[in-house]
Amino acid sequence: MGRALREPQTMIRDSVAEILRNHVTLELEGIDRMYLNGYVPSLQTGAGFAYFLRNQLDCRVPSTYMIAPMSKQFVASIEQFVKAQDVELVSFARGQRKDDVARERLAAFEESEGVLFVGKSQEKANVFRTEKRVDPAGIKYPWLVRSTAMVNHYYFYILDDDFGPLFVKFCSYFPYAAKLCINGHEWLKRQLAKRAIRFEALDNGILSCDEPKRVQRIADSFDDKKIDAVFRKWLRRLPHPFTAKHRAAGYRYRLSILQAEFSLTQVFDRPMTGRCFFEEVIRENLDIGRPSQVQLIFDRKIIRTTPGRFRRFTSTTRPPRSSSTTRKIEHYAPRPRSTIPTTSRSADPSAISPPCGRSASTPTGAY
Repeated sequence: MGRALREPQTMIRDSVAEILRNHVTLELEGIDRMYLNGYVPSLQTGAGFAYFLRNQLDCRVPSTYMIAPMSKQFVASIEQFVKAQDVELVSFARGQRKDDVARERLAAFEESEGVLFVGKSQEKANVFRTEKRVDPAGIKYPWLVRSTAMVNHYYFYILDDDFGPLFVKFCSYFPYAAKLCINGHEWLKRQLAKRAIRFEALDNGILSCDEPKRVQRIADSFDDKKIDAVFRKWLRRLPHPFTAKHRAAGYRYRLSILQAEFSLTQVFDRPMTGRCFFEEVIRENLDIGRPSQVQLIFDRKIIRTTPGRFRRFTSTTRPPRSSSTTRKIEHYAPRPRSTIPTTSRSADPSAISPPCGRSASTPTGAY
């Protein structure tokens, strides 16, 4: 007898909503990378600079020349720190990827916490300059103005016990602007490890875990107070441009958000589901074109002053390590990630200012 005929099976395509509802094994939303400004609010104007010179440095004539000894002392304290801590001072070459250097140092670092190395790079910065002006009577007088200059910046690459890899950057010229770069997923991984919650990690995310609801609650607890606390912690340990006298007078750093990335990780049950997801996203939006044409939407250069909000999609697929773990590793985790550029400075009195609508360049990742 011949083989029985089988009825052909009809393949029904799931919509994007159905895929997300029926084939997601883990969903986790939280802060990804954050790049923050450290600034002293009262030193953002020429008048504030002049007041600092007169009341803190006893300078009767407001001039940037008077601040040179303070800048030299700050650079000297960084060099002393490098020697005392026995860390390397690396001068970054033009075009060199700083994160690559940091990853190499991190791989060889054996302590649970500490400074990996200090990087030095010449970059453009907003500074004050002194102009000579003439009044109606013909008398010359100095005047402080905002300007830009190429000056040395110092990167302190750090491994923190709670936050993992991060860096703090200082400008070596007054008013000594600082930057803090952190990674929310690295913070989350360390919190799970400390609570003995078993999880499987992606390069920059979570692939699976035993208690997903609890993990989401932990991710939701990542707030401005924790970020401000780690910044203050390392300000106490690193060389500081302002003396104890200056800080007692109120010249202290505050943080504002320069750029924040918020991540939604959705882990699919198998790689094919991930392929179907992206196919359906394109199919349901045919009016924007096929994949080869989608790039036309973004046919413009994104720079610091480009207005608007920007979104990008990234996906991560992990290669098999052994046959015994293939089933786990074939999970597919697309991660839509929203990037919200924000203001570089803010007068908001809170420790970390909220987004305020100015574009910013993509930050160096917290390696």
